[in-house]
Amino acid sequence: MNSKLWIHKALSTCLVVAIIATYSMVALANGKVAGELLVTGSNINGETPVVTVNGESAKTGRSVFSSSTIATPENASAILNMGKIGKIQIAPNSVFTVTFNENGIKGDLTSGKVTVLGASSAVAVHTANGENVALAMGESATVAGKNQTKDDDDDSKGGAAWWWWGLIVVGAGAGIVYAATRDNELSLGGSSTVVSPNR
Repeated sequence: MNSKLWIHKALSTCLVVAIIATYSMVALANGKVAGELLVTGSNINGETPVVTVNGESAKTGRSVFSSSTIATPENASAILNMGKIGKIQIAPNSVFTVTFNENGIKGDLTSGKVTVLGASSAVAVHTANGENVALAMGESATVAGKNQTKDDDDDSKGGAAWWWWGLIVVGAGAGIVYAATRDNELSLGGSSTVVSPNR
C-alpha cells in the first residue's frame, strides 16, 4: 500500500513538472515574433533549392526570427511572411538582414534586391552604400555595386501605360481608316438628296 502511494506521488509530481514546463515554453514562444519562410525556384535536378538563414540551410516552412540574415542563391528567391506585420520577397543572389517587431520591418541589404509585398507601415531598408530608403507595398530596393536604386512602377511614370494607350489609339485609328476606305462602302462628304419637310 505504501508503494502505491509513492507511485501516485511520483506520477503527480512528474505531471505537474510537465505542465509547468509546457506553459513556460508557450510563454517564452509568445514573447518573440516570428516569420515563416517560403522558398521558390528549382535546382537542375528539380529539387526545391535551399536558402541560408544565419548561415544554416533553410527550406520552406522554417521560422525566422528578428535579426536574422537571409541569403539566397542564384536559382532561388525567398518570401518572408510575418503575418499582419508584412511580407517581403528577397530576390536571387541577395543578402538581407531583417529586423521586425509588432511596429514594423526594417533591414540591411548587403547585395541583391528586396521587394515589399505587403506591410502595415513603410519598410526601412539600409543599403550597403549607406543610404536609407522607405519602401511602400510593391516597391523594391536593389544594390548594384556602389549605387542603390528604388524601383518605381513604370505605370506610375506613364512609361508602360503610355505605350499601351498609344497602341490602342493607333489601332483604333487604323481600323477607322480601313473601314472608311474599304470598297467605297462608306462615303465621306459625298452627295445626297435632302428632302425638306415644309414642302
